Amino acid sequence: MGQARDVMDRLTTAMSAKDKETLAGCYTEDAVAFTPDEGELTGREGITNYFVHFWEALPDVTYEYADKHEAGNVAIDEGFVTGTNTGPLSLPSGQTLPATGKHVRVRSCDIARVEGGLITSHHFYFDQMDFLGQLGLLPELSKH
Repeated sequence: MGQARDVMDRLTTAMSAKDKETLAGCYTEDAVAFTPDEGELTGREGITNYFVHFWEALPDVTYEYADKHEAGNVAIDEGFVTGTNTGPLSLPSGQTLPATGKHVRVRSCDIARVEGGLITSHHFYFDQMDFLGQLGLLPELSKH
């Protein structure tokens, strides 16, 4: 197991434990993350705050691995983000949605590039429509 796998495993453990300091310590100061819902996030603090917003909305959030990969300085995790929406959900628009009380299980994929034992670039992939649909936040489609 190489540096990329080590730091990605440490990140996932910190995410599930809601350990903000350890999570922040997985990234370089100038790391960049790309997310489907908030776009590009720059810097350790901005990326860490992204996780904190999920912790507030889904306090019991965890990551279920489907598979782990490593190729040189890149680690890839495939799995599911699961949790119950018992807290307010912050939206990129600045609005906040009240808790729905619904449980979600959303497929995700994370790709992290690592240098010197820290993540420099992190790409988050998950289906926003699936996430919002499981929360009951999408309009019902009429059946014609």
